Amino acid sequence: MASARAARGRWIENWDPEDEELWERGGKRIARRNLVLSVLSEHVGFSVWSMWSVLVLFMSPRIGLDFAPDEKFLMVVVPTLVGSLLRLPYSYAVTRFGGRNWTVFASLVLLVPTAATTYFVQRPGTPLWVFLLIGAAAGAGGGNFASSMTNITAFYPQRHQGWALGLNAGGGNLGVAAVQLLGLLVISVAGDTHPAYVAAFYLPLIALVSVLAALRMDNVAVVRTERGAQREAAASAHTWWISLLYIGTFGSFIGFGFAFGLVLQSQFGSTPLEAASFTFLGPLLGSVARPLGGRIADRFGGARVTLWAFAGMAGGIAVLLWATESGSFPLFVAGFTALFVMSGIGNGSTYKMIPAVFARQAEVAVTSGHDAAAAFARSRRLSGAVIGIAGAVGALGGVAINLAFRSAYGRLGSGEPAFYAFLAFYGLCAAVLWAVYVRGGRRPDALSVTERVRASHVR
Repeated sequence: MASARAARGRWIENWDPEDEELWERGGKRIARRNLVLSVLSEHVGFSVWSMWSVLVLFMSPRIGLDFAPDEKFLMVVVPTLVGSLLRLPYSYAVTRFGGRNWTVFASLVLLVPTAATTYFVQRPGTPLWVFLLIGAAAGAGGGNFASSMTNITAFYPQRHQGWALGLNAGGGNLGVAAVQLLGLLVISVAGDTHPAYVAAFYLPLIALVSVLAALRMDNVAVVRTERGAQREAAASAHTWWISLLYIGTFGSFIGFGFAFGLVLQSQFGSTPLEAASFTFLGPLLGSVARPLGGRIADRFGGARVTLWAFAGMAGGIAVLLWATESGSFPLFVAGFTALFVMSGIGNGSTYKMIPAVFARQAEVAVTSGHDAAAAFARSRRLSGAVIGIAGAVGALGGVAINLAFRSAYGRLGSGEPAFYAFLAFYGLCAAVLWAVYVRGGRRPDALSVTERVRASHVR
């Protein structure tokens, strides 16, 4: 396997991670190298994507950029929306151009919004529409997630995908916490009048990641042939059930990550330093929890773990409502932190469900007499496509969360109506999980299913 790479373009032919002998002989090393570089690229993409959650904390009359709270919420809605919409084409782009080639391009293009941000946040009087355009361009960082996840799915055997996808996504998600920690550092050291320092920091990092991806990543030929996979995946009901669940998990993570600082300012009148001192904590813990969620799902099944996650998220909302009623700042931060952790676990476990559900379909096909190799290949093809679709649809949940906060704080001055709406949606997701994937002991994501499909494939 390791020797089957064409020199031109770094293409790997005949890639089959389910072959244990070839996996141990060299495939594992190749997969790990691509995973590390994928994490780095996705991490920087997330940082650029979520940068506006930090920049809005700097905007005040002191630097000649005075915007109302609803305008600031709009600034974080736009990159969230664009990042969501780009996930489908980004996921497809990997199958068209190759994982390495697209990672290089997707990283380099981030130089445009980052350089524009560095320039315009230093220009007093810059109108809102300019920042909305720049924020829209920064949404390209959100698209990196889908292409990265689709690419990594092809590198790892199904038995390791819960951990690998969780690690890949968790490392990317850490970009949210990283840029918020950077914002806190800038405010603490230089004050809250230098937002350009935040954006400028990422310019050399983007260039470095692009060069490393070009030199060390690989394209997988088998992924390149997967045309029409998204259309085929869209015809499956599981695609849309899982997308709904991902709205609840990842939509919550990214939506709260973008909004947390503004919510603290709107709910408690926090200063930029006070808000930045807490905004990084939830995304940091949620990102770390994501690979943990994938690992636990490898053991207990993605559906069950995701159900536990939604129960925990409902508990976090209850704490927020209590904190809002009592006016307790520490309790409010604790509730948000719990939401981030449980959404992170749910992110990992929901993505574990994707390859497991389609592995179950492959098992049914094999036991019905169909060719095992073809059934297994179809399972991997659909898994990659659903990862792109679910990632795109799920990220739209972040848009909904920020619009809900914009409406609640803009009209009522309190986030309480938004919290009740989130609680109702988590209840809906839990009901879907129970009815479709958990009730009656149905375990489409059990490890034994994967093992049986792999055994049939080997035979």
